[in-house]
Formats: sequence, structure tokens, C-alpha cells
Amino acid sequence: MQLPTTSWSALDAPDYADVFSHRSDVDTTAEHWARVMFGNTPGLLGTLLFRGLLGLRITHRRSRDTIGGWRVAARTDEAVRLEARSWFLTGELVVLAAAGSVTLVTSMRYDRRLAAIVWPALTTCPGVTSRPWPPGCGSSPRAHAERRDTATAIAQKNQ
Repeated sequence: MQLPTTSWSALDAPDYADVFSHRSDVDTTAEHWARVMFGNTPGLLGTLLFRGLLGLRITHRRSRDTIGGWRVAARTDEAVRLEARSWFLTGELVVLAAAGSVTLVTSMRYDRRLAAIVWPALTTCPGVTSRPWPPGCGSSPRAHAERRDTATAIAQKNQ
């Protein structure tokens, strides 16, 4: 699968990747979009999931160098790459902002066999990846679209 962010990815050969794009007339930076999507610090669910279950080294401190607890590894106005590692998994989030759209690429590299069991199981849970929630998992694609529209409204308000 060819990802739209190959030049932005630091993972040579991710074992998992998904891509989510959203059309928007909001003209803002990729970092601003990332902060709207993930917040400045991780919430309770992010802490439990990413730090607790996956052991990713994310921080709770608000900083220019982190978004949602993930370390900002690279940034321009058009793209931002976030990274986090644990003893068995390396995660990367890339946000691209282009005229009329924002794209999020979630990539994972399985550094140990356990990751090949844990991460695929988690991707079936609502809200873990950027894909719409599967039917029967407590939300519909329409609810997912409403969350995207809310993110757009927040980005417009915060410009």
C-alpha cells in the first residue's frame, strides 16, 4: 500500500497503516489540526490505551514539543509527524494539511511478536484508529462524520 506520506514517515516498513482524509475549507497548519484532533495532552482514554496498555512513552505535560502526549518528531506548516515507542511497538501519526483537506496516517511497527497480537485486536475497538467505527461497536459512520464536523468547527473557531 502506497501511503500519501511516504516522505514524512520515519518507519521503513510499517506492519500496520491506515489513512483518513477529511475535506474542509479551514485553512490552518497541520500542527493546529493535530492539536484539534489529539489535544495538547492525552485524555484519560489515551493515557489508559497508549501508555497503560501499549506502554508507549507519552507525556502528560503540555509542551510545544508534544501533541496529545506524543513527541513531535518533525513539523512544517503542511505536515507534522508524531512518534511514540514502547518495548514492543513503535507508533507514528502523520497529519497533512493541504488546500481543502486534512489527512491523518496512523502507522505501527511491530518490534516484538506481542505487538502483532495486541495492536490488531485494538484496531477493532471504536476510536482507536482513524477508521470509522465498525457497525455494532457503539457508533455509526454517521456519528463518526459528526465528530469530524465537530473537529472542523473547533479548528475554525480556534483560527
